[in-house]
Amino acid sequence: MSMDLEAIKAAFPTLVPMVGTLALEWIDLSTESAVMRLPDQQPYHNHIGGPHAGAMFTLGESASGAIVMAAFGDQLDRLVPLAVEATIRYRKIAMGPVTATARLSRPLAEIQAEVEAGTVRPQFAVDIVIADEAGTTTGEMTVVWTLKLIRKG
Repeated sequence: MSMDLEAIKAAFPTLVPMVGTLALEWIDLSTESAVMRLPDQQPYHNHIGGPHAGAMFTLGESASGAIVMAAFGDQLDRLVPLAVEATIRYRKIAMGPVTATARLSRPLAEIQAEVEAGTVRPQFAVDIVIADEAGTTTGEMTVVWTLKLIRKG
């Protein structure tokens, strides 16, 4: 099974309205990683002129959701992906545009095997690095996701 990654990109601002509100941009999307960019936009600056913490959180959470959709979006007829926990660590002051790179914390095949076994609701983390244009890590984030099996009948 495979997902149309271009369709995910096109639909994301509708599926996740904050993506459109913040004008998040796509850099890359695959089942290996999702990379999204928050442009430098004055309406979303904080008190020191950099991206607001909430905008950076939304960028990271959106990138995590994008990789989950790339990995499991072709199974939405039987699975519901749900974020169950998120943590963010602000490491350095961010200024200008920032980019979030999201990666699954464990192999996709391992998670898929749990789905196929049907005995457990898989839980997995997506690790996100947020960096400025120079490549300096300004934040790190982890979003824990679960895949709820839709029981029919």
